Amino acid sequence: MILVTGGAGYIGSHFVLSVLGKGENVVVFDSLETGHIETIETLKKYGNLKFIHGNLKNLDEIRGVFLVNKAIKAVVHFAAYSQVAESMKNPQKYYYNNVYGTLNLLNAMLEFGVKKLVFSSTAAVYGEPEYTPIDEKHPQNPINPYGNSKLMIERILDDYDKAYGLKSVRLRYFNAAGADSKARIGEWHEPETHLIPNILKAEKDKSFKMFGTDYDTKDGTCVRDYINVEDLTEAHIKALKYLMEGGTTSCFNLGTSNGSSVKEVFKVCEEIKGESIPVEVLPRRNGDPAILVADNKKALELLDWKPEKDLKDSIRTAYNWEKVNKH
Repeated sequence: MILVTGGAGYIGSHFVLSVLGKGENVVVFDSLETGHIETIETLKKYGNLKFIHGNLKNLDEIRGVFLVNKAIKAVVHFAAYSQVAESMKNPQKYYYNNVYGTLNLLNAMLEFGVKKLVFSSTAAVYGEPEYTPIDEKHPQNPINPYGNSKLMIERILDDYDKAYGLKSVRLRYFNAAGADSKARIGEWHEPETHLIPNILKAEKDKSFKMFGTDYDTKDGTCVRDYINVEDLTEAHIKALKYLMEGGTTSCFNLGTSNGSSVKEVFKVCEEIKGESIPVEVLPRRNGDPAILVADNKKALELLDWKPEKDLKDSIRTAYNWEKVNKH
């Protein structure tokens, strides 16, 4: 049995769907602040899923999960606030939820003897890139409270390994994209802040806002590494296997090692939709690095993981989900 925190959210729900398909018993613990009960109801159709509504900021609630589910052998931890701009305005919210909530989870795990954790981290732990592609040895200097909160947790996990033997894999995502290939679940944020869904949602009376066309890149727009959500899911499954087979605490970048500019993404979105998309060009936003691309060699070597899907796959599935979700 696997405990999945944040399993009603975007990436967590795709992981749950995948492991249910492999016959795994899953407990999802989610506050539903940013996740959706509709997603849980969909997931229940595909396997043995138990849903528990609760918040990691409440130690008794997460302790209760382990108390009544003694078969839990590992935890995959997605639950977190993840909006960079919001974290700048309200750092207290991010440190209290992400760091304190994770401490409660870790302490409950230790109490009940569960010592394997896959942690949803982020490329935001690196901050402004000193070089690209970014490998796991790149200096870690986050430039926002969201990235700081994730880096704090990574350091806590190092200490919990040394002191208590709690083994963890930290997966540092670059730009997650796409949806379930069968459009059963997908990306559903309110408000939506990710590039691809915002381009796809643009219509005649609601243009897409493109921030900055004067970067030192191939076409003047920001370059990012878009990694398909189903490829991300597979990386979590392999990370879990790695830990169950005695793997040591480690961190891995999850990206394609290929960057796509905003204009390139926009062009593919127009191709997939089969129509022109209205766009409004605006000045740069503060804190947007010109290029963020992953070096993913370590995941290939130690997890035997590599991305199978490309940008078109991600945009196609995102568009199919957008059509389903619209109705």
